[in-house]
Amino acid sequence: MASLSVGVACVLLVLCMVVPSLAAVYTVGDASGWTTGFDYSTWTQGKTFKVGDTLVFKYPTFHTVDEVSSSDYSTCTVGNAIRSDNSGSTTVTLKAAGTHYFICGVVGHCGNGMKLAVKVESSSSTTATTTTTNPDFSYSSSNRSSFAAYFITWVALIVILVINVSLWQEF
Repeated sequence: MASLSVGVACVLLVLCMVVPSLAAVYTVGDASGWTTGFDYSTWTQGKTFKVGDTLVFKYPTFHTVDEVSSSDYSTCTVGNAIRSDNSGSTTVTLKAAGTHYFICGVVGHCGNGMKLAVKVESSSSTTATTTTTNPDFSYSSSNRSSFAAYFITWVALIVILVINVSLWQEF
C-alpha cells in the first residue's frame, strides 16, 4: 500500500514538472531572425500561440524589439514603446491572451517589415477574443525557462528511479 502511494506521488511530481515544459518556443522569423524585408504576417500563419509560449527574437544590436500599442503598430510610430530591448537576443514570454504588437524602434524599419502582431489564445481550450494594448509579458536576454523545465524534469525522473529502486530492495 505504501509503495502504491509513493508511486502515485511520483507520477504527480513528474506531471507537475513536465506540464510547464510543454509551452512552445518560437524563434521569430526562424533562420532569418528579426530583420527588415521579412514578412512576419506570413510567418505567423499556421501557428497557434498560447499563454505561456515564448517568442525569441534574434537580431543585430542596432535593431530593437519594442512592445507597442495597436495604433503605434498600425502607423509604425516609434518612440512610444511600452517596453523595449536591444540586447540582440530578446525572449518574450506571452503571459496574457490577446494580440501582442512588436516593432523595431529604429526609424524606417517597421515600415520596411519589422513588425509583428501575435494573437495569443488562453492556455485553456477556449479561444480568447480580447485584444490588449498592454500585454503582460517579460523581457529577458536568454531563454532559461525551457532549460529549467527540462532540467527539473530530468531530476524528477532520477528521483523516481531512485525511489523505485529502493522500494524494490525492500522486497
